Formats: sequence, structure tokens, C-alpha cells
Amino acid sequence: MEELVSIITPSFNCGKYIGETIKSVIMQSYQNWEMIIVDDCSSDDTRQIISEYNDNRIKLLINSHNRGAAYCRNKAIKEAKGKYIAFLDADDVWLPEKLKKQINFMRDNGYSFTCAYCDYIDENSMPLEVIDTSPNKVGKVGMYLYNWIACLTVIYYVPVVGMIQIEEIPKRNDYALWLKVIKKTECYCYPEILGSYRVRKNSISHTSKIKLVKEHYNLFRKCEKMSFLKAILLTFINVLMYVYRRFRYVKKI
Repeated sequence: MEELVSIITPSFNCGKYIGETIKSVIMQSYQNWEMIIVDDCSSDDTRQIISEYNDNRIKLLINSHNRGAAYCRNKAIKEAKGKYIAFLDADDVWLPEKLKKQINFMRDNGYSFTCAYCDYIDENSMPLEVIDTSPNKVGKVGMYLYNWIACLTVIYYVPVVGMIQIEEIPKRNDYALWLKVIKKTECYCYPEILGSYRVRKNSISHTSKIKLVKEHYNLFRKCEKMSFLKAILLTFINVLMYVYRRFRYVKKI
């Protein structure tokens, strides 16, 4: 029996990509899902494109004003009915066997928090010949050292993890979420490519290295309520792990 999977998708001005994202969900071999899209006051044709899909499993929620990705994810999670929570941003795509393979991986091994490999595509959906992998297992200490997992690959099991809510920070809010989940259970990686991460020049995840350092410090201070010194230390470790991860886990084809 296929248990319901709730797919969490924040959207903002993704009209160019959202159709491809939705199609990748509709094409899943695992069909018991709901896709909760929270639109954050898009000014393009994002909402119009979403409304063209006549599928009652796709649920569109619209914010009254722009609130950011963290608020959108929190809102979608509150509405979720599934035993599993999966994450897919409005410009990324899944492979057709994504849910089936990963849910079976979780069931067969008793895992409650998993990720998988992904590859990179550009703004025109052309492959960039890069594979983003992860460690086979990440525990609490490891997750604090760095965010080893790609958001579009994550699934967690609600009866173990719960309906987690995060602070509304503008960036690194996916990492903030994983830091809460990892306190409940370890993360295991399914060692296959199950989706494609879209690299966009002006996306919220595309930022300078200096800003990246500030964002990580802000995450540890505001979300994890750490002291100044501990936040600085973990931010420094994150910088080192960034270099290590690029060398060890991000691979050219």
C-alpha cells in the first residue's frame, strides 16, 4: 500500500520552470501524493501556469504578501496530510522513479530521514555534467558541521519527525529545517541520482561567499540560539567543509 507523500513547494516568479517541475511530479511511478505549492506573491505567470493543471492532488496556496521561502515551507507543512514529507523547489525536477525508489529505501531499512544524489541543469534544462552526492549517513554532529544534503532530494517520515516549523530567516532555511529533523533521527542517503537541481544566476541560493558566511552565522545565532563564539566556530567549520564537500562529493561527469 502506498502511503500519502506531501510534496512541499514554495514558488516565486518561477513561471519559466514551474510547469516542468509539476510534470516531473505527475510522471512519478509512485502516485499517492499531494503537491502543496505556496506562491509568494509572484508577479509573473506562475499562478496561471499552476492553475492549468487539472489535478486535485495539486493544491495552490497564495500568500497575501511576500513572506519568503521559510514561511512558505512552514505554511505548506501545516497543510500536509501525508505520512511522508518531501521537498521540491519550483525550479527543480525529479526523475520518474524518485518517490518509489526512495520510499522503498526508507521502508526496507526503517529510515525516517533520507536524501539522494542529484545532478545539475542550467536555466534551459541542459545538463551541466555535475553530480551532487552525499555521505551515506549524516548524524547530528555531522549536520552541524555542514549541510550535506540537497533540498530537492529530502524525504522524512512524519510519525517519527513530526510537523516541524522553522524560524523565518531569508536564506539557509532548508538547512535550519534539517538541523531540527536531525535531532529526531539520522539521515541516510540513497546512492542514486533521483532529481536535477537547476543552477540559476539570480536565484536565492546563488550568493557570494561573503554573504554565505553571514547567512550561516545568522542561522546558528537566530535559529539554533547559539552563543556568539559557538556560532562563529561553526560558521568557520562550515567554510572548511564547503571546500571539502566540493572536492569530495560534487563530481564532474
